Amino acid sequence: MGHSAAIWDCRAATEIAKDWNGMDQVVLRSPQGASARVSLHGGQVNSWRNEHGEELLFTSSKAIFKPPKAMRGGIPICFPQFGNCGSLEQHGFARNKIWTVDDNPPPLHPNDSKGKSFIDLLLKPSEDDLKCWPHSFEFRLRVSLATDGDLTLISRVRNVNGKPFTFSFAYHTYLLVSDISEVRIEGLETLDYLDNLCERERFTEQEDAVTFESEVDRVYLSSPNAIAVLDHEKKRTYVIRKDGLQDTVVWNPWEKKSKAMVDFGDEEYKQMLCVDGAAIEKPITLKPGEEWTGRLQLSVVPSSFCSEHLGL
Repeated sequence: MGHSAAIWDCRAATEIAKDWNGMDQVVLRSPQGASARVSLHGGQVNSWRNEHGEELLFTSSKAIFKPPKAMRGGIPICFPQFGNCGSLEQHGFARNKIWTVDDNPPPLHPNDSKGKSFIDLLLKPSEDDLKCWPHSFEFRLRVSLATDGDLTLISRVRNVNGKPFTFSFAYHTYLLVSDISEVRIEGLETLDYLDNLCERERFTEQEDAVTFESEVDRVYLSSPNAIAVLDHEKKRTYVIRKDGLQDTVVWNPWEKKSKAMVDFGDEEYKQMLCVDGAAIEKPITLKPGEEWTGRLQLSVVPSSFCSEHLGL
């Protein structure tokens, strides 16, 4: 781009373009060459690339990009329900709606915009949404890309209703990995988790790290705010930092379930892993006028960084 970081024009680093399906998407760029793409369909980040142009998020080759179908990959936003543990469609409706650009959002802390390219999006319920979930809300999402390529998502949900409401939430983050059998997660050891493969029965993690030899579908409870996903083959580590999100979902469908999903390749489970910052076990309750904030920050470091460096 020819700009130094000192004079980097964050607004010039943000543009709105069309995806191949004609849907508006926002492209964010950093001065070092990292980028992110955010679709107005679902407010969904569907690409995050490092300064070398390498994609860091998984998207299925069979993903369906047509509203109202949610896209398989990137970072879908699960709101106001995670999974099928409620009366709504799987993972709620936010990921299937068309969001708008929020030109005048309530201010965030200056650190959340300084030196970053970012976009603010807004979702309000439609009349159809209110029929199936009768609560008025304003959901504001900021997606930002820092000069070092870190990706941050900040969700703010405000109750503009006359009565309290409760919701669950997740950033359903599809990480691209080289070989799932060579991946390990650090930071979840000794924690209790709900196993969705055993009717949400509660277990305690016994291993030093979470590794993968078969299907995994778990909600780790009261998880730390920093988690590391180590990809041995790539010699890189995804660092996931979260705030306002007590739980961590870990999911890989493995072979049998992959073949049963129409929007997922039979062998693609080997190249993906979902690790979600989430609020599931203890849903969020907002009184009228109250606001909740949930933050996710993703960064990539060489795997020579050990856990102590990451604050795990």
